[in-house]
Amino acid sequence: MEIIFSLDDLSEIAKKIVSSNPKKVILFNGVMGAGKTTLIKELVKTLGVKQSTSSPTFSLVNEYQISKNEFVYHFDVYRLKNETEALDMGIDEYLYSGNWCFIEWATNIPNLIPDEHSVISLNVLSDGKRQLIFE
Repeated sequence: MEIIFSLDDLSEIAKKIVSSNPKKVILFNGVMGAGKTTLIKELVKTLGVKQSTSSPTFSLVNEYQISKNEFVYHFDVYRLKNETEALDMGIDEYLYSGNWCFIEWATNIPNLIPDEHSVISLNVLSDGKRQLIFE
């Protein structure tokens, strides 16, 4: 699926993504400033998280509870130097938990990504709109 959108359309885009029944592990690709975190915040909201959300740039992972037994994990692994650091934080337990896992900069941990995953790539267009490619 390919969508061209403006940031004003984020709520609609998040609903489309969730309703398309993606894999629960979703990788987000794009340059800094492409809108990865902004889109993830909207996805988390669409999934029913009521609390405020933030980027996990320094904490590496933010955890949000959807229901009694369902969670969303938002990872930003940009600062990791290697996959061992990700394993040390227990990323494999998160990725195979059956919960939603949204991962920014997953190219830093390519060998740890489950085979079953979806990919969202974001590109900034010259007019300021975004191109989303969902695989």
